[in-house]
Amino acid sequence: MLEEHEWNQVHPLLRDGIQQIKRYRAAGFSLEDASVMDNAFCREALERYFQITGFRETNVNAIWHHQVSKFGPPCKVCGKPLRTPNAKLCAECGATRTGLGYPPVP
Repeated sequence: MLEEHEWNQVHPLLRDGIQQIKRYRAAGFSLEDASVMDNAFCREALERYFQITGFRETNVNAIWHHQVSKFGPPCKVCGKPLRTPNAKLCAECGATRTGLGYPPVP
C-alpha cells in the first residue's frame, strides 16, 4: 500500500502512461494492441512502485488499488482495513463500525 506522499510519486507516472496509450490509439492502433503495450507504457510507474515498496508488481492496473487513503481504518476486531473510509462494517469479519470506538461515519 502506498501512503499519500508515495502515491504522489507514482500517480503522475501512471497518468503519463495512460496519455501514451491514448496517443498510441490515436495513431490507429487497436485497443488490443494498446492493452498489450500497457505495462510498457507504464514501465516507469512499475519501476517507481518497486523502488518504494520492494515488490516487483507486474500488473500496472493493480497499482491503482494500492493507495492507503482509499481504505478505512483497521477493523478493531480482526485488524483488516475497512474497504472504504466510510464503511459501516468490516467485510472480513462482519463487525459493525458503531460501538467499536470509531468516529461516526458522515
